[in-house]
Amino acid sequence: MSIAVETRRAREPKSICVLGSTGSVGTSTLDLVSRDRDRFQIDALTANSNVALLAQQARDFGARFAVVANPDKYQDLKDALSGSGIEAAAGAQALNEAADRDTDFVMGAIVGAAGLEPTLTAAKRGACVALANKECLVSAGTVFLEAVKKAGATLLPVDSEHNAIFQVLETENQDEVEKIILTASGGPFRTWDKARMQAATPAEAVAHPNWSMGAKISVDSATLMNKGLEVIEAFYLFGVETSQLEVIVHPQSVIHSMVAYTDGSVLAQLGSPDMRTPIAHTMAWPERMAAPSPRLDLAEIAQLTFEAPDLERFPALRLALAALQTGGAAPTLLNAANEVGVAAFLGEEIGFLDIAAIVEETMSRALAQGLEAAPANLDDVLNLDRTGRAIATELVTAHRT
Repeated sequence: MSIAVETRRAREPKSICVLGSTGSVGTSTLDLVSRDRDRFQIDALTANSNVALLAQQARDFGARFAVVANPDKYQDLKDALSGSGIEAAAGAQALNEAADRDTDFVMGAIVGAAGLEPTLTAAKRGACVALANKECLVSAGTVFLEAVKKAGATLLPVDSEHNAIFQVLETENQDEVEKIILTASGGPFRTWDKARMQAATPAEAVAHPNWSMGAKISVDSATLMNKGLEVIEAFYLFGVETSQLEVIVHPQSVIHSMVAYTDGSVLAQLGSPDMRTPIAHTMAWPERMAAPSPRLDLAEIAQLTFEAPDLERFPALRLALAALQTGGAAPTLLNAANEVGVAAFLGEEIGFLDIAAIVEETMSRALAQGLEAAPANLDDVLNLDRTGRAIATELVTAHRT
């Protein structure tokens, strides 16, 4: 990860592209921009299909370029921006064009593998990329990091866990890191037995006890797949061995992650469960900026508790950890199958526990087909992703029948 230290406070507004502006991270980013208009200028915004919100955001923040990923929505976006002077575009290539614009900062907040190519485009031009899309590193870790290194890009982690590690990781003492400990809330089903989880509804799965997130990430949190993906991401971000990565369940979501050193010290970053804190950290880095996140009152919280994750009740975490150990094509296939499984669950096609079952069977079938080699470039990543999705889609159909 390239960390090019800046020493100046920007005298002109920092220009920003938000990839995925209508999602949870995107709207939080714009909330922070709205509180410091002199410091930031929105240049480009993108969304998947929410034209009404995208157009409103573009007008409110004076964007120059707005993109809807769904090409069928182009005319709707063009009409919504009529008379504004804001350029409208649509489709996958337009997403790449937004990422390739000459902005100071790119918030990579498109959920899932769909965010890989535009975020990679931003990295390839040497941008400062705030990475909220963990799938970029899960699906294409080596490919993505090689692009970052070659272009001299700066990569800043947005996930609360990785941002916490970034804040307490002493890079000058990295050889003295004993382990990195990622905390997990445990999700809404932390105390549920498997029978109850199998009957869980999408509404119950997305009702996270601490965090306000989009549906896909909320389901991943409920299965603990989200934590598994974060372990894989941490492996690539921080250059440690797999044996140095650990997960612990911390229901209060106050400690966002910890770094343990060889002298016995454990450094932790604490904060309220509000994504505006890590987002603000990346937007202002290497300085800091005011954020409206609720302040911690440790006396009121009174207790911070911890427990080991239950890999039997939450097999998705076990599968992700195994994929990291296996390496090669495994993380890419894991992510593809999980996206298909989560979408099927949200569509009420399969049960909650079927998500992990489909991921496991996808991995097994892919291995049987000889899909073991790590992707060497973006085309390899996309081909593996398509294969994983195809296998998982077949399995969803089988589970329905």
